[in-house]
Order: sequence, then structure tokens, then C-alpha cells
Amino acid sequence: MKTTTLALSTVPDPTRIGIVGTGYISTGLNNLLLQSTEFTATKILTRRPLNSCADFPRHDILTHSIQELIDHADVIVECSGDPIHAAIIIDQAFQANIPVVTMNTEFHITCGSYFMDKGILTEAEGDQPGCLAALAEKAQEMGFIPIVYGNVKGFQDLDPSPKNMNFWAKKQGISLSMVTAATDGTKVQAEQILVANGLKAGIVQEGLLGLPSTSLEEDALYLAEIAIEQKQAISDFIIHPTEKQRIFIVATHDDSQQAALDYLKLGSGPYYTLSQNQVLCHLEILKTVKRILHTRQPLLNNSLQPTLSLAAIAKKDISAGTSIPHAIGSFEFRGIAIRVNDHPQHVPMGLLQDVTFIKNIQKGELIMFEHIDLQPSLALHAWEHTLNRRAKSSACVKSRHIL
Repeated sequence: MKTTTLALSTVPDPTRIGIVGTGYISTGLNNLLLQSTEFTATKILTRRPLNSCADFPRHDILTHSIQELIDHADVIVECSGDPIHAAIIIDQAFQANIPVVTMNTEFHITCGSYFMDKGILTEAEGDQPGCLAALAEKAQEMGFIPIVYGNVKGFQDLDPSPKNMNFWAKKQGISLSMVTAATDGTKVQAEQILVANGLKAGIVQEGLLGLPSTSLEEDALYLAEIAIEQKQAISDFIIHPTEKQRIFIVATHDDSQQAALDYLKLGSGPYYTLSQNQVLCHLEILKTVKRILHTRQPLLNNSLQPTLSLAAIAKKDISAGTSIPHAIGSFEFRGIAIRVNDHPQHVPMGLLQDVTFIKNIQKGELIMFEHIDLQPSLALHAWEHTLNRRAKSSACVKSRHIL
């Protein structure tokens, strides 16, 4: 009797994802990966005591070892929210030729430019910057030319009280520093800086406009008029307490499409608003992981020569001798978007960790390097390298004009 041998189909091994951080984003991503057959979390790097992470969904794969993280990863997702820590991890990942996907705006605008030519690095969809980059890419594929990259926030308090911030941190299940940075405007300033640097846009003014709004459509068109007047795309945000849209782009299009776009309910032009009301954090990260694995093309980064940075402005008077563990999400400082050329000696807010002030600071004052005692770090080196690269590029441009 003749027997037939059936070949067993082979199922590819899941892509191994190493994760940095054990906060809100990491927790959600790990829960998502537990449902996946295409991806698996292999190691999760944390700085917390392991016995304090009993409620984390993958306690069995937590590690304190960067090398162990790298040895078990095909791609790393960095979502620690700490620019100085992230710089160390990403540097070692690139030495091992491992691509890195981040949800860490603060890292990019502090020192991300330094790493751009050292490996595959991108911010992910899921937060406003990555979602705006994806929406811009989609718009450009349809022939639109973006001139406004907009963010929508429901509320802002430039100097919130510790009592209120503790209440909302507990209610929303996120860290005190995260909810404070979101409330005092630091987060949206950082987001729009990354968008501007990465998508080659500018800003209207220091600290952005942050328009109080009752109509997204009207204010989007107002921003478009400013962009046309300034002859550059701009990055900014509006504050609208009930607006469902989370991000928006205002764009132009070829005149030949005017009738079609009017028929498609985008208006008669010449400016067209494209918006998105979903920004789904960790649920969108895997879209960018797949993008990197399939195309090796970043979605969004801070560019090699960023023009904008996040400076820290004092919320209160600070006395010499004061030490702070971190500035982002603190009750002493908030972040504002500035042009690097206007304040070359400012300290990027992400570098303000474990620093001691050597000079008195007045409320409303920008923090400069001369104000603080700052310990060396890879992130600091990266920022200095980026400044030097900008200076050399500017010198070359001036030389060509002279010649």
C-alpha cells in the first residue's frame, strides 16, 4: 500500500521585541503582545526593583540588564520617557545593529538627532507626533501640500497645583510627572517641536500660539493664513475643551482638484483641513514596528540639524543650591518651544535631571547652562555634537555665499 507523506507547513517564529520601560505605554503594549502570534515580548528593561513589579503583565521577562535586553531582541521599543536613560539604551542597541522604535518625544528633541546616522530610529504612531507624521504622509500621497501641523488639547494650566495633579494622576492611572507635563503645556510643546523638526516646519512664536478655540475649522484656516504669510509650514496647537479631533493638518492642493475637493466636503479651498480623532498610544506602535521591519524607513525623527528645542522656564523663583531630580513634569519648571539660534546657551529641558542650581533663578526665566552644575552624560554629549554640526553647517553655507 502506497503511503503519502504530507509536508508540515512551517510557521515563522514571532519577531522578538525588547521593551524599555514599565510604565503606562509598556504595560499596554505588553498586554497587546500577549494576543499576538506575529510578535512576542522577550525582555523588558526596568530600573524598578523587580519585586515592586508584581502587577506587571510580564513579570517573568523583566530584567535590569541592557545586554540581556539586546541579546533577546530583533527590534527594541523604547518608551521609558527618560531622554538620558534612552540615549544609553539606544546607543548600545545600535552597536548591536538593532532598530529602535520609540514612543519618547522627549528623547528625540533632547538628543535624538545625534543617533540618526548611527542606526534605524523612528518615533512611533500612537502619540500626536507619530500620528501627525502618518497623516502628513497619507496627505502627500494624495497630492496635498501640508502647511499647518496641528495638535488639539482640551485643557491647559501653566502652573497646576500638586493637589490637583495628584488627583488626576490617581484617577487616570498615569504618573504624576506625566499628568503634570500634559497639563502645564510641556508635553504639547515637545510634541510640536518634534513635528516641526522632523517635517521641516517652523513656529510662529516662542512658546507657540496655543489658540483658545471654539471652532477647529476657523482656527485651522487662521493658522493657514499665518503659514502663507510667513512662507513656511508651521507647527502649533489649539485648546478646545470639547473638540473630538486630536490632530489636524491644513493643506493646499492643485487648483485642478478644487471642484472635486468641494464635492468631497472639504470646502472650496484654497486651504483644506484633514483631521483625525483617534490617537491610540500603545495600540498603534506595532504599525511602526512593521514599517521598520518591512521598509527600514523611519516615520518621524528630529532631523540631523534641528532648528527648535524645548527650553525650561521657571514657574517660581529658584535659589542657588537647589537640586532637582527632573524638570519635565515638575512643579518648578515647564517647557516651551524655542528657536535654537535665539537661545544657543539654553539647556534642553530633557537634560535637567539630578542638577544643582549655582545661580538664583527668577520666575519666568529660561534656564541656561551657566545656571546649573550638570554632570556629563551621553545625552549631553549628543546635544553638544548636534550644536557643533549645526554650527559647521552654518559656516559652510556662509562660506558658499562669500564665494
